[in-house]
Amino acid sequence: MRKALLALLLVAVLSACTSDGGARIDVRPPDVDVDTPALREVKARIGMEDCESGAGEAVEGGLPDLTLPCLGGGQAVELSSLRGPMVINLWQANCEPCREEMPALEEFHQQYGDRVALLGVDFNDVHPDRALALAEETGATYPSVADPGGELMAEEAFAIGRRGLPAFVFVDADGTVVAQDSGGVDSVAEIKAKVAEHLGIAL
Repeated sequence: MRKALLALLLVAVLSACTSDGGARIDVRPPDVDVDTPALREVKARIGMEDCESGAGEAVEGGLPDLTLPCLGGGQAVELSSLRGPMVINLWQANCEPCREEMPALEEFHQQYGDRVALLGVDFNDVHPDRALALAEETGATYPSVADPGGELMAEEAFAIGRRGLPAFVFVDADGTVVAQDSGGVDSVAEIKAKVAEHLGIAL
């Protein structure tokens, strides 16, 4: 009986594939609400900054033409409108290395955020409550957008995130994605070194 059931499941999976081998199954989770009264309350308690869209238009080699909600409520962000210099940090609620580097990111934001913007992305994460709990625990107040549906997983600008978290994406003043790099930093000095290497800015 068990073998017959497994065979039926295999047939179902195979029949869901396209002729070129691509799967038609939508494995994304159902809609996750990242803007609820409870989440807004936590965000306010933390003092996490609101997200802001940019004023630019989409550029070749720039961030994808996607709009993501702000974690914990507030203005949604049209990614393609953003301009740098900017460091985008990909993180997730259940990522231990993310937890370890967030205090250094917060320190960088407080010291240099007026020269190099920092934006977090709660990447492919269906637990906004846990994400905000992590931000509160680590003292992170820099803004973060949320990607609960994993939309960014398919975008080349965020390919580094498919290889593991935490990760960085660097955007220059023209809005071009100039580099992707692995995270796991321990200090502001390490972040400054990455900014110097990828954005050519000495802080």
